[in-house]
Amino acid sequence: MIKPNDIQPSVGATIPANEVRRLRRDLKLRDLIIYGIVIMTPIAPVPLFGVAQEVSRGHAVTTILIAGAAMLLTAFSYGRMANLYPSAGSAYSYVGHGLNPHLGFLAGWVMCLDYLVLPTVAVIQAALAMVRLVPHVPYPVWVAIFVGGMTTMNLGGIRKTARANNLMLVYLLIVVAFFVILAIRYLVQTVDWSGLFSLQPFYDPRTFNARAVATATSFAAMTYIGFDGVTTLAEEVENPRRNVLRATVYVCLLTAFLSCVEVYLAQLVWPDYHAFPDIETGFMDVTRRVGGSVLFQSMGIAVILSSFGAGLAAQAGAARLLYAMGRDNVVPRKLFGYLSAKHSNPSYNICMIGVLTLAGSLLLNLERAAELLNFGAFLGFMGVNMAALRQNYMLQRNNPQRRLLRDALVPVFGFLFCLGIWLSLPRLAQIVGGLWLLGGIAYGAIRTRGYRNRPVMLGFEEMQGNAEDAIPVLNLPGGPK
Repeated sequence: MIKPNDIQPSVGATIPANEVRRLRRDLKLRDLIIYGIVIMTPIAPVPLFGVAQEVSRGHAVTTILIAGAAMLLTAFSYGRMANLYPSAGSAYSYVGHGLNPHLGFLAGWVMCLDYLVLPTVAVIQAALAMVRLVPHVPYPVWVAIFVGGMTTMNLGGIRKTARANNLMLVYLLIVVAFFVILAIRYLVQTVDWSGLFSLQPFYDPRTFNARAVATATSFAAMTYIGFDGVTTLAEEVENPRRNVLRATVYVCLLTAFLSCVEVYLAQLVWPDYHAFPDIETGFMDVTRRVGGSVLFQSMGIAVILSSFGAGLAAQAGAARLLYAMGRDNVVPRKLFGYLSAKHSNPSYNICMIGVLTLAGSLLLNLERAAELLNFGAFLGFMGVNMAALRQNYMLQRNNPQRRLLRDALVPVFGFLFCLGIWLSLPRLAQIVGGLWLLGGIAYGAIRTRGYRNRPVMLGFEEMQGNAEDAIPVLNLPGGPK
């Protein structure tokens, strides 16, 4: 993987092919799509369903569609930027190269917040599912067990395997398939075939509220976060100028389709969004209604396994991000740049992330943690859309191949969709995220002497490559890659 400091193209310039060291291009379009589905998981909307239903007043599938539109346009921008910078796999790099290095630093700064919050989201999801399966054990105990297990495994240098990824994906797809089949059977038996068709999940005039739907969309967008992980393989795919773009778009489309089918059927099976025993695990109650205890437990296990694997990956990624920053002396090197002599991993950082995850999982609920995660994610998405607009349209005035729709309108509408979702975040998330962003602005000003010098380059790409050795089962089902 090319390190950020190895190649420093001027803003607006593409990377000459003869200057980039490339990995073997063995991956096909199909491989990229499968990889993207593994990252986002086929059950992405399951942990979010109950809260999205409650907040949107019964319009969860509408929020999935709106968020999907924003992600589809943004995926197109990610693909276009991957064409220009095939070795750069993050919003941080695309914004830094495509707009301005200082803006890229700020994009990297908000990505740090995302990496720190991701383990908390994963632990909350896993612990809530365990409480439903084993209710006599308190939630804090499950939080402690998951955080302790994740930290211990990461300290031991657990490695992921492609076989484990494939087996997990097959299991998740089987559970989803059984849910769809049993939900259809339930609706046909309780109503008739007409019970499968209704506009009420999309629009119910009795409860529809535009502000409520907008707020819920900012939460439901978690379903799609992680699609950009496809761009991290740009150096290893055949014909990246075509396949990376197509893969990011196809992954978003497939995720939107699967999510809408799951949520639509769930809304028809359980139309009363006020009646969930626990809204944070509402989808599991739907599975019990259509498939009894077997499907209920199967879906619970699916949520636990995917969330635990995601938390393990997120903790490993966050620890290596802090290590990269410590190694480059962005933060104190003695503490954050330390590597364990036994396992050659950033053990201090892993333990610190474990403590933060434990505190966050006990102090935040799923909704608040996801909203804080989306604060940084959608800032990064907006930056990538603007970088794509600048690189492919504004700097190509004399290029006869420049197209208004593809090169200008798509990134502009992607930016506006993401801006609308970002502005719909609750005030608490905006305040906390805003304070974090202000801290980054101040820190960047100090490090660059009032933004006169080039900012410190954070090692996201190298961190991502190294972190793969520590991801045990599934990659992140969301979050920046």
